[in-house]
Amino acid sequence: MKIVFAGTPEFAAQAMRAIEKAGHQIVLALTQPDRRAGRGMHLQASPVKAFAQEKGIPVLQPETLKLDHTDLQKRDAAQEAHQYLSAIDFDAMVVVAYGLILPQDILDLASRNDGHGCFNIHASLLPRWRGAAPIQRAIESGDDRTGVSIMQMDVGLDTGDTVLVEDLTISADETSASLHDRLAVLGAELMVKTLNDLDRGIVITRTPQPNLGLTYAEKILKNEAEIDWYLSAVEIDRRIRAFNPFPGSTSSLHGEQFKFWNSCLPSKIQTPQDALPGQVLGLSDNGLYVQCGKGVIEILEMQKPGGKKISAVQCISGSLSTQFSMRFEKLTNKQGGTNV
Repeated sequence: MKIVFAGTPEFAAQAMRAIEKAGHQIVLALTQPDRRAGRGMHLQASPVKAFAQEKGIPVLQPETLKLDHTDLQKRDAAQEAHQYLSAIDFDAMVVVAYGLILPQDILDLASRNDGHGCFNIHASLLPRWRGAAPIQRAIESGDDRTGVSIMQMDVGLDTGDTVLVEDLTISADETSASLHDRLAVLGAELMVKTLNDLDRGIVITRTPQPNLGLTYAEKILKNEAEIDWYLSAVEIDRRIRAFNPFPGSTSSLHGEQFKFWNSCLPSKIQTPQDALPGQVLGLSDNGLYVQCGKGVIEILEMQKPGGKKISAVQCISGSLSTQFSMRFEKLTNKQGGTNV
């Protein structure tokens, strides 16, 4: 089949590669404009654009698809995208983490001439976690299962009928990075199956989403990264893993900010009765124990300012500044604690 593909990050590119490998022809790629990134803040193409260029697929990068946008330049780019889509022949449109809302006229273009319409890969078991950050919110909320929903798109926010759904287990040590990779593989497989069924003339079943269990996954904000040590160990552990790789959980010590990338809940540890939230209690074989508002968390991976991600043990054994190492050294010698 001839496919228009709209997406931006690696999650989308993985599906795009699978669709192309399955023998479908991608006739156009829509993706976000190049963004500045890296130490040099150079303009970088999205993973979807990079793959499209590799395969010689035409690319359009409008900042909006709204034809009534007040910015003349953005409106002209949107008009170009509409005209291009109107001029080409395609059988379906696949949308994966595109980052732009598709207006009704774009949805209509995908359904003209007996077209199959627009399909979306959404990384949750809809209607749970509609919205921008379903992977992170599932881990943060302590869900034990999630999955992928292939959805027939409408103008609402992830409100369309589902056509294929498959779930998987969220492990106790899952981070958003690891869950992202597993869901990307599953999403690509399910999308290819959907397109193959359509290509063979197999009638797919559309199931309206129930209202029961509806939740929204709000966009992750950087100000959520600061660890509130007065929360329970369970909540802090979930957030550390949910915010890996973005934005990364943070906390300060003596005016320096450190990032926390991985953690777990220790099975047994004796806690001093006067321990304060944020107080480092000592070392484990893998990291360090920190008192929370309720319970103790074991920090496994950290990052010092300007440094790389390293194990908490490496941090303690001299990879950090002298002042930070001395403070931890006193803790291991049971000479008191410090509030992180």
